[in-house]
Amino acid sequence: MTFPDEKFADAATYADAYFEKLASAAASVDRGRLAAAVAILEKAYERRATLFVCGNGGSAAISNHLECDHGKLVATDTNLLPRVHSLAANIEVITAIANDIEYAEVFTHQLRLNGQKGDVVMTISSSGDSENVVRVIQWARDNGCESIALTGFNGGRTGKLATINLHVAGDNYGVIEDVHQSLMHLMGQFIRQKRMSAELITQRKF
Repeated sequence: MTFPDEKFADAATYADAYFEKLASAAASVDRGRLAAAVAILEKAYERRATLFVCGNGGSAAISNHLECDHGKLVATDTNLLPRVHSLAANIEVITAIANDIEYAEVFTHQLRLNGQKGDVVMTISSSGDSENVVRVIQWARDNGCESIALTGFNGGRTGKLATINLHVAGDNYGVIEDVHQSLMHLMGQFIRQKRMSAELITQRKF
């Protein structure tokens, strides 16, 4: 059974149940794997490799948000100039590939054009099993790139193929995506504050 598994009479009660599930899902993320993912990102930013990130639907929105926060915000007050590119951002390119080739290739085709050995790939997919993101992780394995998969439910194929799987134990898309969004934020914020002085941190908003 998945959440919700009953009918709720009012929004307040549903909110209490939802936030309980959200807290449990956030707590389920393996902190060792999270630290390993942060290390991969930080090293990539240091050597000016490109982080390519992608997802479908709500996960595409998180991908685009990540490009903003891990680019502009991580560079603020630090010595890092991250190269971050959301493969879900260019609707003209996406629709051209989907129309002329196939939807399953909308991300990997872009990687063939722009990716290179040493880059990092991140996929955001609650199921972990969407064919277009699975192909991205496989491309990374075949082309000398480390990969990070943000997943939920049972982790899917991307969870098994990725260098690091940040798995959220949840069975509700909203809850899983909320935790994925939080992971996106906290990884960028941690890297940023690590490069700042303690005094400067107290003077800035995150």
